[in-house]
Amino acid sequence: MKILLFGCNGQVGWELQRALAPLGEVVALDFDSKDFAADFSRPQELAATVRAARPAVIVNAAAHTAVDKAESEPDRARTLNAEAPGVLAREAASIGAWLVHYSTDYVFDGSGTRPWREDDPTGPLSVYGRTKLDGEQRIRASGCRHLILRTSWVYAARGGNFARTMIKLAAERDELRVVDDQIGAPTGADLLADVTAHALRAAMPKPELGGTYHAVAAGETSWHGYARTVIEWARAQGLPMRVPAERIVAVPSSAYPTPARRPLNSRLDTQSLRRAFGLAMPPWQPGVLRMLLETSRLTVAPNSNQTSP
Repeated sequence: MKILLFGCNGQVGWELQRALAPLGEVVALDFDSKDFAADFSRPQELAATVRAARPAVIVNAAAHTAVDKAESEPDRARTLNAEAPGVLAREAASIGAWLVHYSTDYVFDGSGTRPWREDDPTGPLSVYGRTKLDGEQRIRASGCRHLILRTSWVYAARGGNFARTMIKLAAERDELRVVDDQIGAPTGADLLADVTAHALRAAMPKPELGGTYHAVAAGETSWHGYARTVIEWARAQGLPMRVPAERIVAVPSSAYPTPARRPLNSRLDTQSLRRAFGLAMPPWQPGVLRMLLETSRLTVAPNSNQTSP
C-alpha cells in the first residue's frame, strides 16, 4: 500500500513517517520536495502529484498554523488550509483513495466549559479557525473516504514548544505570568500519529468508520497549570529555576492581547474516537514529561546542571 504524506517535516508529519511505516510505503513530501510538487500555495499542482503517485491513502499534515499571522494574510491561509485540502479531497475521490486530514478546536467559539463534540455547532473566532473549517467542509463535500481528526495544543520534541520555552524563561526570570483562562489538553504529535495509524488501519476495510473525530490526550489544564507542571518537573531534575512556584502568576487572556482571538474552551470530547476504534487516550501529563525527559538528554550535558543554549 502506498501512502502519500504531505507536510512530512512538521511536528505531526515527522512522527507520521514513523507511525505509518508499518502500514505500507510512505512517500514523504514537504513544500520543497524535488520529485513531486507539494507546495500548498500552489494547490492545482497537488492534483498532478496525486495522479502521478496514485496512492491508496493521502495524509495531509501540512497547514498554515501561524494563528496570528493568518489575520494579516487571510488569502494565503485560505489557500493552504482550505483550497489545497479541497484539491487533495477531489483527487482522492477520483482515484478511490482515503484522505486523512487534521483540523483544530479553533473551529469552535470556545464558549462554555463542556468538551466539544463532533456534531456541536461551529463558530470560529479567527481567520485560522475559519479557514480550517472551510477545509473540513470541502473534504466532506468531495465525497472522498476520509478521516478528519480535530486536535489541540499539539507539541513535539522536535523544534520549539511551550514546555521548553517555560523552562528557559523560568531559568532567566524571577516571575512568570501565564494565561489561566484557556483550557485544553496538551497532545503529543507522537500520540496523534499513533492514533492516526491505528484509526486508518481499522477504517480502510470498514468505510463506515470514516468521518470526523476529536483526538486529544485525556484530562485538561490551563496554560498556567501546564507551565507549573513543567517547571516542577525541571526543578525536580535539578535544572536551575530562578522563579519560585509562588511567582508563576495566573493572568487572564486579556493580559496578552493578540491579533487572533483564542478560544477559552479548547476541551474536545474523544468518546466517538475511543468507541469507534477501541482506543484509550492517555492523560496529558505523562506524554509531556516523557518529551521533556527525552529532549533533556540531548540538551543537558552529563554531570552538568546547565542547559545548552
